[in-house]
Amino acid sequence: MKTIALQLYTVRDETARDFVGTLRHVSELGYTAVEFAGYGGLSIPQMQELLAETGLQALSTHVSLESLEQRFEQEAAYALSIGCPSLIVPWLPPSQRTMEAFTALAGTLNRLGSKAKARGLTLGYHNHDFEFAPMSDENPTLVLDYLIEQTDPASVSFELDTYWAAFAGVDPVEYLQRHAGRVTLVHLKDMTPERTFTEVGAGILPIAEIVAAARTSGVQSFLVENDQPRIPSLESAQRSLQFLRMLPE
Repeated sequence: MKTIALQLYTVRDETARDFVGTLRHVSELGYTAVEFAGYGGLSIPQMQELLAETGLQALSTHVSLESLEQRFEQEAAYALSIGCPSLIVPWLPPSQRTMEAFTALAGTLNRLGSKAKARGLTLGYHNHDFEFAPMSDENPTLVLDYLIEQTDPASVSFELDTYWAAFAGVDPVEYLQRHAGRVTLVHLKDMTPERTFTEVGAGILPIAEIVAAARTSGVQSFLVENDQPRIPSLESAQRSLQFLRMLPE
């Protein structure tokens, strides 16, 4: 496998107590990259020093749509300064989940994506389950399909979350194959028979098949995430990494 990163949301209980120590621990577990969900209040020089010390790559960072719209230059400058190539929109509040809002969102992503590209960055969008619902009663197009169709491949990419796709009844393997080239990052997140979160490889999702489909679809990097670990979060991250390392190259 190319790059396996940890989405730091997985260990948010640990980063809240000790951000620097947690990233050191993540590196010790064997991760070579991370996806940020906040920077723990660290300045650019402090983060640069921490990444250099741990050897962790800043693969991508989750930044709210509001922050990108209101503070784009600051967000871009921080990402560029720590060597992070991708800004990812992670989530939309319920108030923005209407057909009119999704229609406007496509244009917003194109505009922000163009700005990101001009700065040498890429803009991505991360899904949950609600993007696999139809645009409206009259328009059966799935929201995520619409966003993929209406955004510029040169400046907007997508980060597929395997758990939320499966939760919505969508086959992640088929979706990756159908949208080859548009999905550049994959959140590997597993599901129990009860449809709760679990460590990668401990659930019912076909992780090996998902990884294989992602590779043939142009995905180079994978991210481990567990929204609600039932065991200590760093142990959860470790178990997922151990499973992924056993998959054939």
